[in-house]
Amino acid sequence: MTSPTILHRLAETIETRKQADAGSSYVAKLLQSGQDKILKKIAEESAETIMASKDGDAQHVVRETADLWFHCLVLLSHHGLSPDDVLQELEKREGLSGITEKAARSMKKTG
Repeated sequence: MTSPTILHRLAETIETRKQADAGSSYVAKLLQSGQDKILKKIAEESAETIMASKDGDAQHVVRETADLWFHCLVLLSHHGLSPDDVLQELEKREGLSGITEKAARSMKKTG
């Protein structure tokens, strides 16, 4: 992509923080703590997003979703992936029925 989006800028920041001192960088601390810590944060942020939605507070949903997306970007970085990998997958699925797409994934797993 030629113009960086906020997701790309955040991903770049996360990449640069990988080597930072864990005492001075939350991202470095999270990445150095390993996958289980990252997954725990994603579960926590997912639950907080759900609760914000149940409360019906739109701005709270936005804030919690931002936290969730941020931690998903950290997970992508942990696996050596970028937002582009996810965006390409979404682009492949664009225009497909969700039912059809899910069935195709199931066939690939069993076949």
